[in-house]
Amino acid sequence: MGSKKKNTRKKPQKTGNSHYRLFLPAVLIVVCMVMIGAGGWLFTHESGAGTGTASADEAARTSTEQPSEPVSRDVLNQLVGRWQRPDGGYVLEIGGVDSGGNLQAAYFNPRPINVSQARVTMEQNAPQVFIELNDTGYPGATYTLMFHSPQNVLAGIYYQPVVSQSFEVVFVREN
Repeated sequence: MGSKKKNTRKKPQKTGNSHYRLFLPAVLIVVCMVMIGAGGWLFTHESGAGTGTASADEAARTSTEQPSEPVSRDVLNQLVGRWQRPDGGYVLEIGGVDSGGNLQAAYFNPRPINVSQARVTMEQNAPQVFIELNDTGYPGATYTLMFHSPQNVLAGIYYQPVVSQSFEVVFVREN
């Protein structure tokens, strides 16, 4: 009655290479992760990853260096108002424009941020608004925005020098 079955399974033999079975896949995984990380770093730093940092700087310099055509009073009046970015609580308020193209502007996120420069010029037959911010967290940050009358939007580039990146942005008029 008490017969025991004999275990016929063979026990795996230990070889000197068993530690390589765990070590080799771990090394391969680490190497792959390093290669992916390096590729991502190269992509973002070599190609600019679509940030257009240099072009935003060039656009800001171009708008200050080149003489532009005068902006009509009707166009200037279209810029007056509150403009909000749909992607956050960022608000640009344009209170008025003088004949030289200087804007009376305020910027909120949601608290007021100091506007050090604000002007409008005509570029490619459309009004271009340039705003420079100078406050904590915003040292020299700029907006270079084109006014698109049919859509009633300001669209362009926001450059954040703290992180050396540019972002495409849109402001829509608040009702």
